[in-house]
Amino acid sequence: MAQAGNSELVDSFEQFFRNYYDNEIKQLAQRYPNEQRSLHVDWQDLYRFDPDLADDFINQPEQLQRYAEEALRLYDLPIDVSLGQAHVRVRNLPDTESPEIREIRARDMNSLVQVRGIIRKATDVRPKIEEAAFECQLCGTLTRVPQSSGDFQEPHECQGCERQGPFRVNFDQSEFVDSQKLRIQESPEGLRGGETPQSLDINIEDDITGEVTPGDHVSATGVLRLEQQGDQQEKSPVFDFYMEGMSVEIDEEQFEDMDITEEDKKAIYEISNREDIYEQMVASIAPSIYGYDQEKLSMILQLFSGVTKQLPDGSRIRGDLHMLLIGDPGTGKSQMLGYIENIAPRSVYTSGKGSSSAGLTAAAVRDDFGDGQQWSLEAGALVLADQGIAAIDELDKMRSEDRSAMHEALEQQKISVSKAGINATLKSRCSLLGAANPKYGRFDQYEPISEQIDLEPALISRFDLIFTVTDTPDEEKDRNLAEHIITTNYAGELTTQRKEMNQLEVSTEEIDEMTEQVDPEIDADLLRKYIAYSKQNCHPRMTEEARNAIRDFYVDLRSKGTDEDAAVPVTARKLEALVRLSEASARVRLSDTVEQDDAERVIEIVRSCLQDVGVDPETGEFDADIVEAGTSKSQRDRIKNLKQLISDIEEEYDDGAPVDIVMERADEIGMDQSKAEHEIDKLKQKGEVYEPSTDTLRTT
Repeated sequence: MAQAGNSELVDSFEQFFRNYYDNEIKQLAQRYPNEQRSLHVDWQDLYRFDPDLADDFINQPEQLQRYAEEALRLYDLPIDVSLGQAHVRVRNLPDTESPEIREIRARDMNSLVQVRGIIRKATDVRPKIEEAAFECQLCGTLTRVPQSSGDFQEPHECQGCERQGPFRVNFDQSEFVDSQKLRIQESPEGLRGGETPQSLDINIEDDITGEVTPGDHVSATGVLRLEQQGDQQEKSPVFDFYMEGMSVEIDEEQFEDMDITEEDKKAIYEISNREDIYEQMVASIAPSIYGYDQEKLSMILQLFSGVTKQLPDGSRIRGDLHMLLIGDPGTGKSQMLGYIENIAPRSVYTSGKGSSSAGLTAAAVRDDFGDGQQWSLEAGALVLADQGIAAIDELDKMRSEDRSAMHEALEQQKISVSKAGINATLKSRCSLLGAANPKYGRFDQYEPISEQIDLEPALISRFDLIFTVTDTPDEEKDRNLAEHIITTNYAGELTTQRKEMNQLEVSTEEIDEMTEQVDPEIDADLLRKYIAYSKQNCHPRMTEEARNAIRDFYVDLRSKGTDEDAAVPVTARKLEALVRLSEASARVRLSDTVEQDDAERVIEIVRSCLQDVGVDPETGEFDADIVEAGTSKSQRDRIKNLKQLISDIEEEYDDGAPVDIVMERADEIGMDQSKAEHEIDKLKQKGEVYEPSTDTLRTT
């Protein structure tokens, strides 16, 4: 009877293929075996055809896959091709069969499941022996031994001369299949509580090997198996899960877990048509932090990001915005970073001291993943944040060699790794939001800001926007701030009391009224969906007015640098930043065009950022070198003049230039004494000037 049941199942599959996959099978027959060796079947189609058969496939995947492949072999084809080794690969399982990796339990054993995540490691593709043909070296008889997973099986005795060997493997007569092992880890956006992401190993074979690389977001379907922990001597009663992969697909979808319903779309369109949409967006970012409207608006623009452009010649212009907050301690920078990390559909948060360059980019690790010790790449934070936001706090506390790992990720949006014989390029198309403290812990109002930022100019110049957050006492502002913080805490106390205590003296109305004051205007979940929807569906282009406004602003700024001894006010990087920002501003309104208002809105932000960081305090002029090169033009001129002065005086005196004479003459070239002392100290530190004897100077 069982046999009849089996043939019925084979017939069912044949009927199913005829109804749903006729064209695909004919195409497979034409391309078999070199170009294609698998028929990919959508589980939902199988369910529509016969729900019981589809459910059985999940519970007994092995037998049913055998029947399905048998049906494929028996299928009537117009051309004479035998699909002897073709696979049937099922994919797109229902949500009930797609557990998170951390939710896999013993009951899922031997059933078909689908998991989503990011590829953490992948071994090289290697041939694996499926059926070994052993040749007896005495009489030459061939003995075939099928190899299952586990140890390599040799025959006990020769079937010809009945001796126990010696045997050697005849490779020509044996059957091999490509195999690869992947490690898939939960996607970072699924982890809201800061849990450690868990991973699962997947063994895949034949034509689906070699398709994915570390850092890819994939969904993998396969059968869960167990392998015993411990070694040969001491076997443990605890087992590990691994998956025999049936199909692995790269998810191109950027925000996988975003189910945007029709209701959500309605709400999204309703928000986008409001007059005060920008104010509402700003009010939805970290409402527990008072003020910082411009910074919050910029963060909103960063979340929406500009449009990534692919040019006809194959190059791409990044659309992601990078932003840096530098400010006094206690100004709520880290809290804003944390909030953004919570809202961004995909984000990774890391802090300065706790990140190394390998942890940010990719680490080459040597371990027993795969067979034997192999080097493999592990994706770091900037790779995991691909197409999302990387928030890095305490940037100034990182070692400078670790920070240098970010340069390429910021501008080229890829990470090249050459370690341990692995040369690879990983994608890191993410926006970077950094926070740092000034060099001396707090801003010194008498020093130019550029000197107080303890970051390399090459890194700073890659940020589109740099905000300085100073904390200066101001009675009215402080009163409002205190009021806001106390209200926020009070609302928090009431919410906690409502949850933890049974009887309350405070009425529910008062609680609601208080919490309303610190509630975001737009709910965080809806805002997350809004951003995902906008990034998927909005690709704005610039109107003529917007283009002119940005061009005029840039040209006007640059024109200040045309005099012979003027500084270069701003570089082309700022121009690209303006374009990206104005595109993001149009995306906030779900608009397909960038209007003049958008351009003016972002010009205002960029101007105030330049005012903070890019102005030479001595001349009051914009100077790009402050950010791009680390010293302003007036500083460089001053150092040059001072060195020249010292070497001139040196020629008049035998022992070197006396310091007091240098100071006197510094006055003559328009440099006051304290500045001159400061510069001489700097020159000494750099080793360009030295003191042969007390109070005399010589240039090197």
